Amino acid sequence: MKQSAFISALFVCLLMFTLAPVPAWAYSYGNPNEEAVAENYKQVAAKLNQDPPDYSGAIQVFQSIKGELDMHMGPEPAKVMIQALEDKDKEAALKAYHQVLVLNIARRMESVEKDFKNYEQNKLLLAKARATYEALSPIVKEKDQALDQKVRAAFDEALASLGNPGLFGVGIKEPDQAKYKEKKEEIYKTLQDKFQLKDIEVGHFKPGEGPGNTANAKKTSTGISDLKNWVPLAVIVIVLGFIIFRTMRKRRG
Repeated sequence: MKQSAFISALFVCLLMFTLAPVPAWAYSYGNPNEEAVAENYKQVAAKLNQDPPDYSGAIQVFQSIKGELDMHMGPEPAKVMIQALEDKDKEAALKAYHQVLVLNIARRMESVEKDFKNYEQNKLLLAKARATYEALSPIVKEKDQALDQKVRAAFDEALASLGNPGLFGVGIKEPDQAKYKEKKEEIYKTLQDKFQLKDIEVGHFKPGEGPGNTANAKKTSTGISDLKNWVPLAVIVIVLGFIIFRTMRKRRG
């Protein structure tokens, strides 16, 4: 009897854990708090901050991300970056990469609007945009801490504007696309002014590529609408029901 009660309690705990709300920036696939472009920037900056700066090493590191930048932003941003590194102009190279990061934030945030009601996918895209901002945040904060807080608050509000599909009809919140656009433009304007961009050109996606596309959404979706994501919960419910059934039979016996 004690063993059955223990097992029942264990599965109740597992069930509660499964049904617990998922944190806004948490995902089961990869690490949404990392963005390839931002991680590459950190590596390039580390090369440039050596004494003396390692320009050849920085070029080598940057080449690994160049293809992605060309695909999404066109060839010009990477061309400016490579030229600055070849000229051994550290300040120009860092400025160019800061602008690339702003463009990457815009790319991610624009993709959200392509399928605004795709909640799970848009959380990922917005997380990638915010992860990119995390690489820029120390530069913003160094000169203006209030501005950094303003950008962070705008990201929080943009996330809230995505709404929430809820679970079992509980916690549903309708998306607010007008609010999202407002916060997106606020982030754009702030970063455009801070990093001296004439305009924000977000480039393009090739068909079937990029996390905002339907093909990839099917591969990476962890939303409640995906039936395969209900399998663990179904197994827990079945096993729990079986244990409760056996326990009740023993008590009657």
